[in-house]
Amino acid sequence: MDLGLDGKVALVAGGSAGIGLAIARDLVREGAAVSIAGRDPGRLAKARDAIRADLGADVGTRALDVRDTEAARAWVDDAASRHGAVHIMVTNAAGPPAGPTGAFGPDDYRAALDLAMVSHIGLAQAALPHLREAGWGRILMVTSETIRDLIPAFALSGIVRTGLVGYAKTLVHELGPGDITVNVLAPGYTATDALLSGITGEPGAETARVAREAGIPLGRVARPEEVAAAGVFLLSARASFVTGTVQVVDGGRSLGV
Repeated sequence: MDLGLDGKVALVAGGSAGIGLAIARDLVREGAAVSIAGRDPGRLAKARDAIRADLGADVGTRALDVRDTEAARAWVDDAASRHGAVHIMVTNAAGPPAGPTGAFGPDDYRAALDLAMVSHIGLAQAALPHLREAGWGRILMVTSETIRDLIPAFALSGIVRTGLVGYAKTLVHELGPGDITVNVLAPGYTATDALLSGITGEPGAETARVAREAGIPLGRVARPEEVAAAGVFLLSARASFVTGTVQVVDGGRSLGV
């Protein structure tokens, strides 16, 4: 199926590993010109080299902290100058620390807001002028299933990321008619480096245990590419009438509709 992404210019924050990297790889496969950003230059270089080796394509890289609004804006503007346009922005950042509400003080909540909400807003605002100029655009905000089904052990994630959904839905109405869409991708337990780093036993058995304890009906955690497939569809021309939605990819764990 042609997703209509050939020739589009896409920026993927948090694109050096995990779900962000999987999204970047799929965008490259669809013919998009892709730039990935992340904090670690070494991980960015490794991701760039892997994409070149596997797909025969070059991607741009930018080392930055997504909480640095000016650095994020410079990344977007530089990509637009280089390619002549920006069409796609994938906002993505690491999650806040795990724990119940009482484990954190006000400063922790402020830090979580900055990372898991404000950084996404900064990236979206940096991209919007370019999307408007192009007359076509997609914004995808990668969050977590905690926005749909609060998990007590991940209180900060559910609290601050829910605010990001409010921003996305409000932005949809402010944008009004046109071909710019804004959607939220909410993955559940996924076999990313962050999850696997906490596993000490055999990965297959341990991720199955995680899935069982989390109550995932499919009996396993997601692969990053499975989450990416849903996200890239939302970024595509095929999803032109899908906007303001939250797409949960959690193997059926959450009970919300």
